[in-house]
Amino acid sequence: MKSIHELLETALKSRASDLILKADAPPALRIDGRIQSRPDLGVISFSEMHEMAMSILYSATRDNLVRSGSAAGDDERIGAGVAGDNADDLMHRLLDQQEVDAVFTVAGLVRVRANLFLQRGAIGAALRIIPLRPYSLDALLLPKVLKDQAMQPQGLIVITGPTGSGKSTTLAAVVDHITEYRRANVVTVEDPIEYVFDDKNSVVSQREVGADTRSFATALRAVMRQTPDVIVIGEMRDADTMRVALTAAEIGHLVISTLHTISSVGTIDRILNAFPPHERDQVRMQFAATMTCVASQRLVLRSTGSGRVPAVEVMTGSPTIKKQIEDGESYGEIYTAIKEGGHYGMNTLNQALQQLVNSRAITADEAYAATNNLTELKQMLRSSRHS
Repeated sequence: MKSIHELLETALKSRASDLILKADAPPALRIDGRIQSRPDLGVISFSEMHEMAMSILYSATRDNLVRSGSAAGDDERIGAGVAGDNADDLMHRLLDQQEVDAVFTVAGLVRVRANLFLQRGAIGAALRIIPLRPYSLDALLLPKVLKDQAMQPQGLIVITGPTGSGKSTTLAAVVDHITEYRRANVVTVEDPIEYVFDDKNSVVSQREVGADTRSFATALRAVMRQTPDVIVIGEMRDADTMRVALTAAEIGHLVISTLHTISSVGTIDRILNAFPPHERDQVRMQFAATMTCVASQRLVLRSTGSGRVPAVEVMTGSPTIKKQIEDGESYGEIYTAIKEGGHYGMNTLNQALQQLVNSRAITADEAYAATNNLTELKQMLRSSRHS
């Protein structure tokens, strides 16, 4: 049976975004969003799966020790022993029915975010493959308006989309653009750290929950005292995180984060509904005042059948949008403003899909599968064909 590093090399050569492992089954790869079983790589036995899980946990704990300086130089042998002990502790947690998250680097190849779990009493693992360095906004074919948004001195940028839509990759590209083109102090709070940023023209401090700080709440309470220009929150998971993000944006910082929503307008409701009813009017006003951009994206299979391109809905903080949010106007009214807001860099998801179909980057069928308003998209594509 191949080692975990050999399987990761295979996944890289196959352009996979994820490697999925479980005992008594062959490895599976997620390529262009679709799962592909790989029986040619052999069936993983229960003992092999246990060994792979230990290898993942050891790599992750050793990375943490190296980062802290505890496994370097004269302390290398001691560090290796500590890493082994820490990996054993994590394995005990896993076998005690507690899922375990781990991140490690395969030198010269990739970073890997792993989630280990039990299924039917045996160990399973899902590994997300992360490039060693972020891609640029141009390389990802993302809307140029995101470059302008990254240069804003203050406000709130939210990258949204369903699981697997590339939110973290887009977030990393925006932050990397800031580090290259701004002189700023950037502080990130992540769980876990995925992409590692070089300082370039900015200074970047990356804080990992569980390793560098006890919790999101602790880190976000302290971040205001760390003289940040840009605050990056890996994900706005709850009302407390959202509250800090809105307040930080309100008092003069640029805040960038992600959220699991399927549309720009839906992001407004998702944020408001995270708060109790008596707070929502205040939150609505804060969001209207601070929001500079919500980018809601999908990844769509290319017409060549290989690789995916982003279709991105963009809502920016134009005067009309801000007023509509303040007044609590309906989904339809805000959607129309986005559709007609090209001057401010806005477009709906269907407009993005229409452009990709018209340029033959994707097929109409793939566009239909990605849209959340099928009737409108069909009408738009019919109009395009007849114009």
